[in-house]
Amino acid sequence: MKISALLLGVMLVAPSPVMAGAEFVARVIAVHEGDRLTIHHQGRKDMVSLRDVDCPELKQPYGKQAKHATAAYIANREVVVRELHQDRKGRMIADILLRDGRQIAQELVKEGLAWVQPGASRDQSLKDMEELARASKKGLWSDPNPVPPWKWKPTKPAPHGR
Repeated sequence: MKISALLLGVMLVAPSPVMAGAEFVARVIAVHEGDRLTIHHQGRKDMVSLRDVDCPELKQPYGKQAKHATAAYIANREVVVRELHQDRKGRMIADILLRDGRQIAQELVKEGLAWVQPGASRDQSLKDMEELARASKKGLWSDPNPVPPWKWKPTKPAPHGR
């Protein structure tokens, strides 16, 4: 336990190269959506998506709330980036942690502001958090039939007089 605490302390202070599985500290310089942000580290900027979760799109119900929640947690703050890697679509994906060890993705799922991506997570606790938020009707789960972002298509407003 002492060794892992020491290693975490070193990793939080010492810069490390970006590679799959590595942890490093970065500053969040922009939150674009609940699950997408730009980090700055070692003189470079990377747009990163949160691993295993999908927040509502900005124009969907709860999309702006998800973005605001993420910004409240991490905007212009230093975070720990874990397992930064590129997915099959070329996007940079990672776990983003607060300095106290909490994962942003988990916090968003608990608040009912993100779905666990189907088939993406091997983390049963993340799925359990979603079930608890759903049962508690938190956030997007207060809607009787929330539409996940991968199925959502923007619709034009209904004409007046309907």
